[in-house]
Amino acid sequence: MAFGINAVSAVAPTQSTGYIAGTKPATDGSEFAAALGGALDEVQQLQATSNDMALKAVTGDLTDIHTATLASARASLALEMAATFRNRGIEAFNEIMRMQA
Repeated sequence: MAFGINAVSAVAPTQSTGYIAGTKPATDGSEFAAALGGALDEVQQLQATSNDMALKAVTGDLTDIHTATLASARASLALEMAATFRNRGIEAFNEIMRMQA
């Protein structure tokens, strides 16, 4: 019995972080706002996919229950993580507001 290593068929390219040596990153919060907006859009997309899969399951159009289960778990985890970030942000804001000048 011989075991071999399969060749990698495709590797996703890395994405640039937008940082160029010698330039200063934006300090006005626009990068953070864009990242936060993108993350919330992704949470919304995961929720929509999960809802679509659930509808297909109810109507009997779903062919693979595993994909629906994974979509539901991803959406649940993403929403939980977004709520945790929101709660931590509110805690940090409240802590800053309690600081003495």
